[in-house]
Amino acid sequence: MTGYRLLPLAAARLDEIYQYTRDSWGDDQAESYVRSLFDKFTAIARRDILWRPIPAEFDVNGWFCRHEHHFIYWREFDDGWIGIATVMHERMHRVMRLKDEFR
Repeated sequence: MTGYRLLPLAAARLDEIYQYTRDSWGDDQAESYVRSLFDKFTAIARRDILWRPIPAEFDVNGWFCRHEHHFIYWREFDDGWIGIATVMHERMHRVMRLKDEFR
């Protein structure tokens, strides 16, 4: 059986997303949005969505997809499990941050 693991940075990003969404739009919206991210992680692990390789200019090996206003980045471990590396808002400058955050 395979699945996914949240790497420490991704877990921290989820906390930030939850807090920002809760402060901006309330508890119900925050819970709904974070739950939808977890559903996307499950879809990634099941390979129910298209895996797009991270573009070469990022200089990291892994995959990504978009979820509403965020990008999810992950890597595949040798045992088939997925490591969710980070989640970044679409407004973040990903080229500058991803190399540091993904490793």
